[in-house]
Amino acid sequence: MNIEQLITENQGTIVDVRTPAEFMGGHVVDSINIPLNEITDRMEEIKSLKSPLILCCASGNRSGQVANYLIANGISCFNGGSWMTVNYLKSLNYQH
Repeated sequence: MNIEQLITENQGTIVDVRTPAEFMGGHVVDSINIPLNEITDRMEEIKSLKSPLILCCASGNRSGQVANYLIANGISCFNGGSWMTVNYLKSLNYQH
Protein backbone atom coordinates (compact mmCIF):
# COMPACT_ATOMS: atom_id res chain seq x y z
CA MET A 1 0.00 0.00 0.00
CA ASN A 2 1.41 3.42 -0.89
CA ILE A 3 1.34 6.52 1.26
CA GLU A 4 -1.51 8.12 -0.69
CA GLN A 5 -3.70 5.06 -0.04
CA LEU A 6 -2.75 5.01 3.64
CA ILE A 7 -3.88 8.62 4.01
CA THR A 8 -7.06 8.46 1.93
CA GLU A 9 -8.11 5.19 3.61
CA ASN A 10 -7.41 6.53 7.14
CA GLN A 11 -4.77 3.92 7.91
CA GLY A 12 -2.33 4.59 10.72
CA THR A 13 -1.82 7.87 12.57
CA ILE A 14 -0.91 11.28 11.17
CA VAL A 15 1.76 12.95 13.31
CA ASP A 16 2.58 16.61 12.70
CA VAL A 17 6.12 17.40 13.89
CA ARG A 18 5.87 21.20 13.60
CA THR A 19 5.89 23.50 16.62
CA PRO A 20 2.67 23.88 18.63
CA ALA A 21 2.28 27.43 17.26
CA GLU A 22 2.54 26.19 13.66
CA PHE A 23 0.11 23.37 14.44
CA MET A 24 -2.42 25.83 15.90
CA GLY A 25 -2.21 27.85 12.69
CA GLY A 26 -3.65 24.92 10.75
CA HIS A 27 -3.31 21.14 10.67
CA VAL A 28 -4.71 17.91 9.30
CA VAL A 29 -8.00 16.80 10.89
CA ASP A 30 -7.39 14.09 13.51
CA SER A 31 -3.61 14.55 13.39
CA ILE A 32 -1.59 14.75 16.58
CA ASN A 33 1.17 17.23 17.28
CA ILE A 34 4.49 15.86 18.50
CA PRO A 35 7.09 18.56 17.79
CA LEU A 36 10.46 17.48 16.39
CA ASN A 37 12.27 18.48 19.58
CA GLU A 38 9.96 16.23 21.68
CA ILE A 39 10.27 13.03 19.61
CA THR A 40 12.96 11.35 21.73
CA ASP A 41 11.17 12.18 25.00
CA ARG A 42 7.83 10.84 23.73
CA MET A 43 8.98 7.54 22.23
CA GLU A 44 6.72 5.44 24.50
CA GLU A 45 3.69 7.46 23.38
CA ILE A 46 4.82 7.18 19.74
CA LYS A 47 5.18 3.39 20.04
CA SER A 48 1.59 3.17 21.30
CA LEU A 49 0.08 4.97 18.28
CA LYS A 50 -1.74 3.06 15.55
CA SER A 51 0.85 2.34 12.87
CA PRO A 52 2.04 3.15 10.35
CA LEU A 53 2.74 6.73 11.28
CA ILE A 54 2.35 9.35 8.55
CA LEU A 55 4.68 12.21 9.46
CA CYS A 56 4.21 15.73 8.18
CA CYS A 57 5.53 19.26 8.75
CA ALA A 58 5.72 22.45 6.69
CA SER A 59 7.89 21.20 3.83
CA GLY A 60 8.81 17.58 4.52
CA ASN A 61 12.27 18.34 5.92
CA ARG A 62 11.56 17.90 9.64
CA SER A 63 9.19 14.97 9.03
CA GLY A 64 11.94 13.34 6.95
CA GLN A 65 14.38 13.66 9.85
CA VAL A 66 11.85 12.14 12.24
CA ALA A 67 11.03 9.32 9.79
CA ASN A 68 14.71 8.37 9.57
CA TYR A 69 15.00 8.38 13.36
CA LEU A 70 11.83 6.34 13.94
CA ILE A 71 12.68 3.79 11.22
CA ALA A 72 16.11 3.35 12.85
CA ASN A 73 14.21 2.61 16.09
CA GLY A 74 11.96 0.00 14.48
CA ILE A 75 8.82 2.10 14.08
CA SER A 76 6.79 1.78 10.88
CA CYS A 77 6.38 5.26 9.40
CA PHE A 78 6.36 7.32 6.23
CA ASN A 79 7.34 10.90 5.47
CA GLY A 80 4.12 12.48 4.21
CA GLY A 81 5.88 15.77 3.47
CA SER A 82 3.92 18.99 3.76
CA TRP A 83 0.91 18.90 6.08
CA MET A 84 -1.06 20.63 3.33
CA THR A 85 -0.40 17.74 0.94
CA VAL A 86 -1.46 15.24 3.60
CA ASN A 87 -4.53 17.35 4.34
CA TYR A 88 -5.48 17.36 0.65
CA LEU A 89 -5.11 13.58 0.39
CA LYS A 90 -7.15 13.10 3.55
CA SER A 91 -9.88 15.35 2.15
CA LEU A 92 -10.26 13.00 -0.83
CA ASN A 93 -11.66 10.44 1.61
CA TYR A 94 -14.50 12.77 2.56
CA GLN A 95 -15.52 13.32 -1.06
CA HIS A 96 -16.55 9.68 -1.61
